[in-house]
Amino acid sequence: MMLLPATTGGKARSTRILCVNNLKQIGRAENVWAGDHGDKYSFQVAETNGGTMSFITGPNAWRHFQILSNEVFTPGVLICPADDLHTVAATNFNSFNNSNLSYFIGLDAINADPQSVLSGDCNITNGTPIKNELLELTTNRPAGWTADTHKQVGNIALSDGSVQQVSITGLRMGLLNAGVSTNHFQMPVFP
Repeated sequence: MMLLPATTGGKARSTRILCVNNLKQIGRAENVWAGDHGDKYSFQVAETNGGTMSFITGPNAWRHFQILSNEVFTPGVLICPADDLHTVAATNFNSFNNSNLSYFIGLDAINADPQSVLSGDCNITNGTPIKNELLELTTNRPAGWTADTHKQVGNIALSDGSVQQVSITGLRMGLLNAGVSTNHFQMPVFP
């Protein structure tokens, strides 16, 4: 009986560590991809040049991750182990879609700005409805985390490849330091 709380806390901690590892792999993959494409992320490059720019609206978040298949190798890292909504990892990138994705893509991330938000847990919110699968975060509607994944905390990957585990206060400070007045995050919304 006395081991149950310690075990429960350990499981939560281990899922957060696995999520951080997933986001580090995503950040590394995006930066490798950018290194091969003029230091631009996939969502900043036209489809005719191998990118995913034409998919920055609508239920297409998965496409920005699918293009990283040469760098990520397995779609299993695109599911946060604490995510109860997207619990089935795709077996390959051919069948991959938003239902196999736990992370948003930060469309305002710039390779040259190490503090810009590249990706993160999809339980981010500002209390407004998502329009055209985009969550717009501004300073006048403070961002936060829902209790869906990591119980009102979350993880964000920055353009420099680092990942931060942040509280709601840490998230708000990180967004202030991101260098843009509005952050546009494409969310893995089901069509």
